[in-house]
Amino acid sequence: MARTASLSKPDTARTNVAVLWGAAVGIALVLVMFPRLADAQRVPQTFADVVEDVIPAVVNISTTQIVEQRNRSRRSLPQMPRGGPWEDMFKDFLEQFGDQLPQDRDGGEGERPRRRASSLGSGFIIESDGLVVTNNHVIENADEISVVLADNTILQATVVGRDPKVDLALLKVEAEEQLPTVKWGDSDKMRVGDWSVAIGNPFGIGVTVTAGIVSARSRQLSNGNAYDDYIQTDAAINRGNSGGPLINMRGEVIGINTAIFSPTGASVGIGFASPSNLARSVIDDLNEFGRTRRGWLGVKIQTVTPEIAESLGLDSARGALVAELVEDSPAEKAGVEPSDIILTFDDKPVVEMRQLPLIVAETDIDKRVKVKVWRNGKEKSLNVRIAELDEEEVQVAARSNSGSRSGEPDRKEIDELGVTVAELTSDIRTQYDLPEEITGLVIVDVDGNSDAAEKGLRRGDIIAEVQQTPVETAADAEKVIADARKKDRSVVLLRVQSGDDFRLVPVRIGES
Repeated sequence: MARTASLSKPDTARTNVAVLWGAAVGIALVLVMFPRLADAQRVPQTFADVVEDVIPAVVNISTTQIVEQRNRSRRSLPQMPRGGPWEDMFKDFLEQFGDQLPQDRDGGEGERPRRRASSLGSGFIIESDGLVVTNNHVIENADEISVVLADNTILQATVVGRDPKVDLALLKVEAEEQLPTVKWGDSDKMRVGDWSVAIGNPFGIGVTVTAGIVSARSRQLSNGNAYDDYIQTDAAINRGNSGGPLINMRGEVIGINTAIFSPTGASVGIGFASPSNLARSVIDDLNEFGRTRRGWLGVKIQTVTPEIAESLGLDSARGALVAELVEDSPAEKAGVEPSDIILTFDDKPVVEMRQLPLIVAETDIDKRVKVKVWRNGKEKSLNVRIAELDEEEVQVAARSNSGSRSGEPDRKEIDELGVTVAELTSDIRTQYDLPEEITGLVIVDVDGNSDAAEKGLRRGDIIAEVQQTPVETAADAEKVIADARKKDRSVVLLRVQSGDDFRLVPVRIGES
């Protein structure tokens, strides 16, 4: 017979107390965790409240341009606006049947006929007196610019200023009454995964709202622009959205929709917006000066690789490596030297090389900033007074390096580097057409199996420094390499001049 147990009164009382105590603890935990659970489940049921106040300030941008066209009767056909829904169909028709259209009466001779080409884009109003932000590529080369308000009022616009480097433009319209505006937000506070809403005029069909998340930060497109720093979003952005706002959940502009990545031309969920914090400084300059005023340091930089970091005794690959200085630049005046690694600028850490141009560009002109560099195995602080970047005047003086290279100079092999060098005697300078101000060792041969060859060193290159130390003889270079070996370094850093340019090359030391 199975045993059964019954609780005595004392046991029952203790159990009830335990149950009540457990319930109290559970309720307390729920109360503590509730805000986090609420945050985790905070999925908007609607975006209507977010966009309601923004939509009236979003405008359509329509531009026209007078262009020449071929002397074909196709000029009598209707012209489709760029970005319009029939553009691709119209283009396909012309490609297939354009050559079968009859010739103009003049047979193609004389003045070419002209037509008005149209394009569509988006923008948004930032000042009630009529200041409108859009992309530069929306209004570039336009002869006429029209701004279409939310109530279909059409206003003629003039260009206050534009900046092709960050693809922004500021327009001005004259209205009879105060216009609705949007508020700027802080793009630096946006995190990957945050909601983002794009508003614009895709394909010319009218104001359209799309929503998604911030997919990535600080994206750099493959056009070599030092000022690329895009927010990536999967909110649908299509042709005609360019110049429209990307907003956060408070209805603040945190980006300007600028570009998409798509093999088809339609949205595939990869769109890019210029961050508001970068755009605001540019727009403020365009409004005040009609151009962008950027800070200028005056250095040519390159990426710090793990090998370079090892060669200079830096704990990790970080910062921006100074390959060359512009003469009489703020950096040169402050004492920055080639082969320095810039670790911080104005108390802002430089984690990657490409961050430095953006930080410098956004620094106020004439401001004195603290720059921390890595030199000779330790940190050094410098004070730099930032100048204004002049796009036309900032050039490194070109040096000719294309003279005759016949004859054989006195040679000295540096086995540890896998190169053969010659000192810069007067005969060598004449032979290689090198001016007196150039110092170092000229490479006359490179071992094809060496690390130097893999790093791109070639005959005619000048080794100006080894491990941040100037060298003028092979003995100078060998002494620096021997000192590096004593410090257990397996890589040395060479400062090399190739033609008119300097670069820093980490070379692994071989057997001597």
